[in-house]
Amino acid sequence: MRKLLGSLSMACFVALAVAVPGASASTLSSAKVVIIVGPVEGSTSSYIADADSTATVARQYSSNVVTLYSPNATWSKVEPALKGASIVVYFGHGNGWPSPYTPFQENTKDGLGLNATAGAGNSNVKYYGANYLEEYIQLAPNAVVILGHLCYSAGNSEMQNPAPTLTVAEQRVDNMGAGWLQTGARAVISEPYSNEAGWYVAGLFTTHQSINALWQGAANFNHNVQSWTSVRNAWATVQLDTRPHPTSNEDFNRAISGDMTLATDAVVGAPIPSPYGRVTLTAPGGPLRGTGGSILLRMSAQPR
Repeated sequence: MRKLLGSLSMACFVALAVAVPGASASTLSSAKVVIIVGPVEGSTSSYIADADSTATVARQYSSNVVTLYSPNATWSKVEPALKGASIVVYFGHGNGWPSPYTPFQENTKDGLGLNATAGAGNSNVKYYGANYLEEYIQLAPNAVVILGHLCYSAGNSEMQNPAPTLTVAEQRVDNMGAGWLQTGARAVISEPYSNEAGWYVAGLFTTHQSINALWQGAANFNHNVQSWTSVRNAWATVQLDTRPHPTSNEDFNRAISGDMTLATDAVVGAPIPSPYGRVTLTAPGGPLRGTGGSILLRMSAQPR
């Protein structure tokens, strides 16, 4: 299969300063956080930097943080590590659909791009698609998956290709989330153009709000949410938060799919029943804001 290019040339790098105090050693959560970096050629080191910043945040709250980075992020290591994970963060290549790479199948599409062989550099990509996720991965109930920098994940195209139509973008988000939502995950968040992962991790550990409110409370919220019922999972909702005045292929830069009513503390704390299949947005597409957590962001431009 032709290698997919990374989705970024320039983007915002987010350095996190968390104002909420971290938990003490005696009060750390045991919720499992798994952070994966797949092989992305020359961008691998910057993706690892993003993963390290995310892991630093996660370790303030959990005693069970697992990191798996290229060139050693193989399926044989990633598959068992994901068992029982409450939060999954994946930085890497995205292989989605619709795309120029026909035909549609999910042995390689809509999953993870990992190292084909351990220790063989950052260009030996092997894709494990949604079929692998559904068959082999069992996350914790109410798990959340965060996809960082993936092509297709928020509807976005590869950087050398034109932006898709809104209809195609919605299909890409729905398909990219479909496999994960069969693993126990209840929400899949896509952030291809900035590193918001640590911010989300902190919010999941420190706030009580819906996952939708958390997603709409991010610093890069565009106030331009469009919602659909998922075709792939009837209980789920697909939402895109597009840039109102795009200047490039980055108009599709944020997305979420899953149960919008999922409570953040149901992900890593005492489970709170989530009425799967029911969406309680009072005004779909409206600028709803998150209310919990005092998490500060410091952003600076940096080439990717």
